[in-house]
Amino acid sequence: MDNKLPKIAAAFWIMKIAATTLGETAGDLLSMTLNVGYAISSIMLISAFLASLVAQLFSKKYLPYLYWFVILTTSTAGTTMSDYMDRTLGLGYTLGSAILVSILICIFLFWRFAVGSLSVNDVRSRKVELLYWIAILFSNTLGTALGDFLADDSGLGFAGGAILIGSLLAVVLLCAFFTPLSKVLLFWVAFVLTRPFGATMGDVLTKTPEKGGLGFGTIGSSAILAGILAVCIVLTMLNQNKQARPVTEIAT
Repeated sequence: MDNKLPKIAAAFWIMKIAATTLGETAGDLLSMTLNVGYAISSIMLISAFLASLVAQLFSKKYLPYLYWFVILTTSTAGTTMSDYMDRTLGLGYTLGSAILVSILICIFLFWRFAVGSLSVNDVRSRKVELLYWIAILFSNTLGTALGDFLADDSGLGFAGGAILIGSLLAVVLLCAFFTPLSKVLLFWVAFVLTRPFGATMGDVLTKTPEKGGLGFGTIGSSAILAGILAVCIVLTMLNQNKQARPVTEIAT
């Protein structure tokens, strides 16, 4: 089948951060602002993730709106799953993060030994694509726990946590350009780090100025981020359609 994943470029990371931050704010909107609760929110959002994942797995080509909707649902599901583990079950951010790190490492090890490579540049089998999405779900869940740990338990606060993760992402970017480190390894490090960056940025956007945030709330922040993501998806689809047009048609 055709490769159904987007090209890894600057636009990808912009949309990834927007989607994961939206996942944080939308997850909090459902579980906290609307008082649905963590357990019910997790069930609802995991169901949405599974439904969108099935559609993605059975699609024949890369569809930007579908791909990014799955990313969004993994982010919202990951937010509520993390909150349920850390708060409702009382595991706490440190233990919850340790459990999720262990799960994610096991997923990567299984993927590596079963397939031979963790590269996402040429995913053309349903088996590899399924492993890809499982890894994303748990990386987003881990990212939420890490983001909450940085914001609440580390003493850095929301802004401090965002600055720290942003700095780490900058280091990963420099390593990608100026070191011989594996691009596959750096991709997954960056992919995991964008989730706590989104989690802390989500807190910066939603919390009141008294708590170190900008005070947009879960509704306002979700609306802003959804607008940014929607514009990026539309631009991606327009560019995709332009590239798909025959050369003769473009010339005329």
